[in-house]
Amino acid sequence: QVQLVESGGGSVQAGGSLRLSCATSGRTFSSYPMGWFRQAPGKEREFVAAMSWNGRSTYYAGSVKGRFTISRDNAKNTVALQMNSLKPEDTAVYYCAAARRITITTAADSYDYWGQGTQVTVSS
Repeated sequence: QVQLVESGGGSVQAGGSLRLSCATSGRTFSSYPMGWFRQAPGKEREFVAAMSWNGRSTYYAGSVKGRFTISRDNAKNTVALQMNSLKPEDTAVYYCAAARRITITTAADSYDYWGQGTQVTVSS
């Protein structure tokens, strides 16, 4: 079993930055692709970013590309999402997730383990 715990959410003004962290425990985290998703009120959960198990491949949603950066530290069993130039439309609950598969994926239903989420609020 993999357990994921997000932290680092909060409130920030537009143009500001936040860094989300996801601490993992349980099974071998370092062998799983990891992803970040978000869900705004009244909207479906959407993909934000993903990274392969070895960090060599990354995917980003078009809406965050160039502003957000996903990273991981397999030695510390953590994954992070650096969010810069935040916009009000980035307001959502952000979730980290782990997928029991070899290849990287952007599909939420391909992820097997989820954190509880952390709120990010961006004011204009």
